[in-house]
Amino acid sequence: MWQHTLTAIRRCIGTRRRRWLVAATLLVGAAVAFGVPDRTLAGLSDPAQSLMSVTVPLLGILLVHDLHRSDIRARLTPTLLAAVLVAAGVGALGVLFCATGLAFKASAGAWDHAATIAAGGVLVQVLAQLVGTGMGLLLRSPRAAFPATFLPFAVWLALGPVAGWRWLTPYETARHLLSGQMSAQAWLQWLTVLLIWGVALNAFGAVRHAGRHRPGGASDGLSAAGAA
Repeated sequence: MWQHTLTAIRRCIGTRRRRWLVAATLLVGAAVAFGVPDRTLAGLSDPAQSLMSVTVPLLGILLVHDLHRSDIRARLTPTLLAAVLVAAGVGALGVLFCATGLAFKASAGAWDHAATIAAGGVLVQVLAQLVGTGMGLLLRSPRAAFPATFLPFAVWLALGPVAGWRWLTPYETARHLLSGQMSAQAWLQWLTVLLIWGVALNAFGAVRHAGRHRPGGASDGLSAAGAA
């Protein structure tokens, strides 16, 4: 499985467009980390990781879209694992950017909850990536799947004032993680959101993907966007 996983990771930067996408994602994080005047790790991590999480799902969408292409023999589990590892790497680099940027302007209490914030940066990117892979499996077209990754945030905007709904969308949990203020309830909230948007969404997408590609099913979907 690891050989297929490494192959999928290489596919993530296998074309010029994908390399530009990775570079742009990291440049945004670095620009925020060094450009925002906040003097705390939490204050830098929130905008940096949040902005990077906007484009990270597109990497996952493109990876799972390779599964729809007849000229690439890819497997679902290694592809999902590769997507998670890539997202974790992006999150870890985001932490490094923020820590480096903070070294030049740290104030008292700047490093409070540093371990939780660092872990939170990785977890935020992983969940964003899983939303991308889930939508990519459900929707064959990357052009449709990428806008669909904003659905959790749209749900939060619509229902955020209702306290119970905050357990069902990633935005609220990301704020807790990137602030480092994680209580037992906040961790339970995170796990709930992960099960919904990370596990259940991808499981449903995997079932649909398998249905489309079983003998006799439609598997002819090649689009220009898939070659990105």
